[in-house]
Amino acid sequence: MAEVAKQEGIVEQKGGGSGKVMILISAILFLILIGGGIAAYLMLNGDEEVIHDANSAKHSKVINRKNKEMRGRSDDLTNIGPMYALNKFIVNLSSDGGNRYLRTSINLELSSPEFQAEVDKKKPLIRDIIIRVLSAKSYEEISTIRGKENLKDELVNELNKVFVDGQVRNVFFTEFVIQ
Repeated sequence: MAEVAKQEGIVEQKGGGSGKVMILISAILFLILIGGGIAAYLMLNGDEEVIHDANSAKHSKVINRKNKEMRGRSDDLTNIGPMYALNKFIVNLSSDGGNRYLRTSINLELSSPEFQAEVDKKKPLIRDIIIRVLSAKSYEEISTIRGKENLKDELVNELNKVFVDGQVRNVFFTEFVIQ
């Protein structure tokens, strides 16, 4: 009987060890799945500020607010200024395969009706700036709502660099198709 007990003890030790290994492997796989899910969420979310800590997020909001006050996009949608419609834009997006393009129509909100004369004079320059900014973007950068808002901010900032008599207060996409 002692031999049977010894054999059973040995069997129990082997079975207990393999059970611990299975639990350890299961725990590791579970952690890998959770980590992969979190990574996928962060990558697909398109929100770059998730990575920043609270202090840098506050700092960037202060900087963004100052830029908008100086020459940035207007948040006031109740008092929209004069609109200036531009012809359609069709540009290739920046990508590895080069097989995506953007077709968009844009209206510029001007700071005053008198500013339209300067915009008329600089229309080729305006179109060039817009084409340059749009064609530098990838599908991933502009496919989200946040990406489109960032694109509007960038367009306003780039356009306002060339104006003297007024400024572009906002950009409105009246058509936005990516293929």
